[in-house]
Amino acid sequence: MSSKTKVKIARIVCSAVLLVVAYVIEHTFDLQLWQALLLYLLPYAVAGYDVVLEAWESITEGECFNEDLLMTIATIGALLIGFVPNGSPMFDEAVFVMLFFQVGEVFEHLASDNSKKSIAKLMDIRPDSATVERNGQLLTISPEEVGLGEIIVVKPGDRVPVDAEIVEGSTSLDTVALTGESVPRDATVGDNIISGCVNLSGVVRARVTHLYEDSTASRIIKLVEDSNQNKSKSESFIRRFSRVYTPAVVYGAIALAFLPPLFSGDFVGNASIWIVRALTFLIASCPCALVVSVPLTFFGGIGAASKEGILIKGSAYIDTLSTLDTVAFDKTGTLTEGVFEVLAVHPQTIGEKDLLHLASHVEIHSTHPIAAALRAAYPSEDDGCNIADIKEIAGQGICANVNGKNVAVGNCALMESVGASWKACENHGTIIHVAVDGTYMGHIVISDRERADAPAAIASLKNVGVSKVVMLTGDKRDVAEDIAAKMGITEVRSELLPQDKVSAVEGLLAQKAAGKSLAFVGDGINDAPVLARADVGVAMGGLGSDAAIEAADVVLMDDKLSKLSKAVKIARRTLGIAKQNIVFAISVKVAVLILAALGLAPMWLAIFGDTGVMVLAVLNSTRALKIQSIK
Repeated sequence: MSSKTKVKIARIVCSAVLLVVAYVIEHTFDLQLWQALLLYLLPYAVAGYDVVLEAWESITEGECFNEDLLMTIATIGALLIGFVPNGSPMFDEAVFVMLFFQVGEVFEHLASDNSKKSIAKLMDIRPDSATVERNGQLLTISPEEVGLGEIIVVKPGDRVPVDAEIVEGSTSLDTVALTGESVPRDATVGDNIISGCVNLSGVVRARVTHLYEDSTASRIIKLVEDSNQNKSKSESFIRRFSRVYTPAVVYGAIALAFLPPLFSGDFVGNASIWIVRALTFLIASCPCALVVSVPLTFFGGIGAASKEGILIKGSAYIDTLSTLDTVAFDKTGTLTEGVFEVLAVHPQTIGEKDLLHLASHVEIHSTHPIAAALRAAYPSEDDGCNIADIKEIAGQGICANVNGKNVAVGNCALMESVGASWKACENHGTIIHVAVDGTYMGHIVISDRERADAPAAIASLKNVGVSKVVMLTGDKRDVAEDIAAKMGITEVRSELLPQDKVSAVEGLLAQKAAGKSLAFVGDGINDAPVLARADVGVAMGGLGSDAAIEAADVVLMDDKLSKLSKAVKIARRTLGIAKQNIVFAISVKVAVLILAALGLAPMWLAIFGDTGVMVLAVLNSTRALKIQSIK
């Protein structure tokens, strides 16, 4: 809770106490009218001085018709009506109405403060510096200063500063920041390297192909900024309603106060009657029920979602989730866990255990995720093996001498280089071949672990009315299609860079039906632009990157995809309750306004039309917090 909200609550409590004191004094002592006014001005000022000031500021700025002005006119009129001929004092009613209006403001502030919590700061993938060759010297400069065609040097651990083509050296690149894929990509002479990647192993020299502002890292950052601007935000019903409703009731009240006595022939004698009706009209017309109940309903929906481990960053996204029709998924880290493991072992001339034994020993010192998967499948043991002459061949694999035998572990290119006749595998994933002294021993299939609840989650989305589910990934086509088939996804778009994903989502946005929305679910830095561009971006909170979480509108804090369909159900239930409150509040107010205009609504009925309806609407709003009925 913000300090501003705490101060407002303290003012409400203080004003309520002062109101009770003033009421007791007024009914205990025989006070003159002006004395009673002064007595009630204190609790009124404590409760509503900021409302009056904001109403005055809106008048000076030319934006007269708002809730503050409506409340100011109604309550000040109620304070002064006793001084009009034949008028009855309404001091306590004026303070009471202002108090309830401020309670509504508190609820609105609480909802706003909680729905706009920041999750994390956007991770900056922008490289800090670049090492460039100039006049036979290596200079460290800003990436913005690197020119086209210049030679840059990228050392292990460095982030590639600009897009370039390797002219010397070989290495492995961590591309997770750009593609979301955990497996490093091997690169050698002639291959392109893109900014934002991290060099994992060898030193490379590369010729610059794009200036910094045109390089991949810069484009991703710009995409995030532009996407936030392009995201469609629906205007709240209250604001749209107030633009028409507030000036209508103000002009209606003015006309009600002056026109009937003017045409009656006795303006002075009838003025008090019609001014009282006009004030009653204004008090009844204040949209407090909407101001309080609608934000509270959405706040309740946000609270209900949070209990389920779903963080919804604002009430606007509840409305968007309720109309969800298309969902696009990233693959690695979203539909899969982003953790590689041995899927299958296919030995040729030795046993499975022996094959894993050789592969894990050769990869014993490697930091590659595939090496980690092999070591996990065959944990290191003190078996007396003598491992020597370990040599990593970029783009192919690793060779080593194990107990006097030359063991090669890597891809088919490595097998060909050592003269081993390798065999293809029908399994999808990364195939690791093993050869001993040029003789083929078999291969091991390594694949990203599928998220256990993903198939059920996709099925549940279809059950709640999602008509299209799409996979967008930077991974290879065969791997992507294999995962999609297991998940029940029929539409797959693979080998996509971040900007390609944004284009794909924009295409899906153009295809969706009017009044429907699209969600993108992702976890990586590369997903940040497309998360921001979608109608609603959903990030994995447990394993997701800071950039993805920041760019997203909804965060699944426990990484359970099954929570997405529950979020849709909560959103639809919340929106239904909000609509109930809107219809109820407007219907009652219209009825009370008509009665007030006809002189058939006493002040107590006007207060009920305002505060009573608000209380009932608030009680209905609390149902949004309950999730027991949501399966």
